[in-house]
Amino acid sequence: MYKILKKEVLNPTVTLMDIEAPLVARKAQPGQFIILRVDEEGECIPLTVVGYDREAGSVRIIFQVVGATTVKLNQKHAGDSVCDFVGPLGMPTKLEGLKRVCIVGGGVGCAIAYPIAQKLYEMGCEVTSIIGFRSRDLLILEEEFRAVSKTLYVMTDDGSYGREGNVCVPLNEMLASGERFDEIITIGPLVMMKFVVAAARPTGIPCTVSMNPIMIDGTGMCGGCRLTLRDADGKPVTRFACVDGPDFDGYAVDFDEAMSRSAMYRDFERHAYEKTCNLFRAEGI
Repeated sequence: MYKILKKEVLNPTVTLMDIEAPLVARKAQPGQFIILRVDEEGECIPLTVVGYDREAGSVRIIFQVVGATTVKLNQKHAGDSVCDFVGPLGMPTKLEGLKRVCIVGGGVGCAIAYPIAQKLYEMGCEVTSIIGFRSRDLLILEEEFRAVSKTLYVMTDDGSYGREGNVCVPLNEMLASGERFDEIITIGPLVMMKFVVAAARPTGIPCTVSMNPIMIDGTGMCGGCRLTLRDADGKPVTRFACVDGPDFDGYAVDFDEAMSRSAMYRDFERHAYEKTCNLFRAEGI
């Protein structure tokens, strides 16, 4: 069992937890993820490593309450435990040699982007960050990003905080004015990453995306996280996000296929979510 050391509600749908997992904390790096199971009868879900304290032996996760398992996890409190916490899995984000980077995060994807921005800052890299949310109520990690960024743009779709518009607005402005980066790293909804890649393509600036599709075992055996990439000749190549990623060359990713596959289990997950919520309501939780 893995003890929950801290729980903090960041906004109405997003929660932070620190989990006691010394073996994971010892080796975790930005960009990697864990597979978590709330109880013995629960499903396995992937969650990105947001932070770690090697001395304390703890790992930080941030999750959005959108499915049955995250509803169950969100019912836990500091002092409670989760059944399984396996990792670190996946490949760490490659950051060596980068001197000037633009980080683009959307929604809860900002929780994945932040440790990358923090690591780059610690390496002496000049970081420009763009973080976007639907509204002010859903804002997370603003001050954390501000502390590690030379420039920070905060965007909201409805204009309730920061600038109105999506993350591509300041990105397009910078690129149009001649701003150049060693790399653009974007993490968020698939459609957001697709448009960030489209904005970057004319410049030829390397653009890395973090793919977080459906994962089950995190070892590549199930095939649930397979992606189609296009090689230099435009030929399709299959890769697995859990073992080959989760980071990939954004110019090579077939986003239309990825978005189609991500919607396959939407109705099933919605049913499971509603069933779990109704169960907790019936129990008075």
